[in-house]
Amino acid sequence: MENRPVHFIWILDVSYSMMGEKIGQLNYAIREAIPEMRSVAHDNPAAQLLLRVLTFSSTASWHVADPTPVESFTWQDVQVDGGTNLGDALYAVARELETPPMPQRALKPVLALVSDGQPLDEWREGLKAIDATPWGKKAVRVAIGIGADADRSVLQEFLANPELDVLDANSPKQLAAAIRWASTAAVKAASQPVAGGGPATKQLAPAYAPPALDDDDDDDVW
Repeated sequence: MENRPVHFIWILDVSYSMMGEKIGQLNYAIREAIPEMRSVAHDNPAAQLLLRVLTFSSTASWHVADPTPVESFTWQDVQVDGGTNLGDALYAVARELETPPMPQRALKPVLALVSDGQPLDEWREGLKAIDATPWGKKAVRVAIGIGADADRSVLQEFLANPELDVLDANSPKQLAAAIRWASTAAVKAASQPVAGGGPATKQLAPAYAPPALDDDDDDDVW
């Protein structure tokens, strides 16, 4: 079977509200999830998993700009800086979802948004830019809200699917579980062709329903 790329893009909020334990736990959770992503990629030999990382604060910046095979991907910690301009990040992602640079024979991309706050810019315009691209419509989307201040309505709108829920990460334990799920289940869904070209994200529900993220210990709550 032909080996086709799956482009996985982390979209990470690194605004000042993420300072301290949140950013530390985010770095830890993604670093620990990489081996599991490699395992999923190994189990899907027809798909080549390529990772990128986009961060956003007062501006959007590619932390890992080049699509990197998961086998050779090494996590480099992100740092906090500035406000929460999500729209800039969504515009940057939309540009990468055009063809080119996306190859025509790619599998569905994965867009994984993580945020702990409320956007300060016209983020809906950036979301419209993603939705206007063919690959944006096909993308598997997941969203993780960190802490009580995260705007769940924004994250839900990003998902563009009422059958899916935002993953709530109100503690380090919940964040780790959400990152693991986003890193593996979404890749599995993206690696499967969608019959009739329908929205790829629908394959996440119920086949890859997220786990319950209830805390059952004394884990600190954000």
